[in-house]
Amino acid sequence: MITEVSAVNFRQNLGEMLNQVQYRNDSIVINKDGRPVAALVDAELFARIRRMRERFEALSQRISEGYAATPMHEGLAEIDAAVAAVRKSR
Repeated sequence: MITEVSAVNFRQNLGEMLNQVQYRNDSIVINKDGRPVAALVDAELFARIRRMRERFEALSQRISEGYAATPMHEGLAEIDAAVAAVRKSR
């Protein structure tokens, strides 16, 4: 379950919120001035997010290196064609 709380409420109930995350595997979105600014998630989920981010960054780097010699307009045209093909297949 994902709970949204204000930063003030979060500060006042930190212990309870930690228990929610630790024992019930809930996530807490912390809002400041009505806008989300942070999230509290269990450590296992955070580790998974970190691994996925590292894999994404490595993949992005490989793609960037692979297209380094390609003129931007050609690369963008290839992306547009791939997106159109996927949309058409749906």
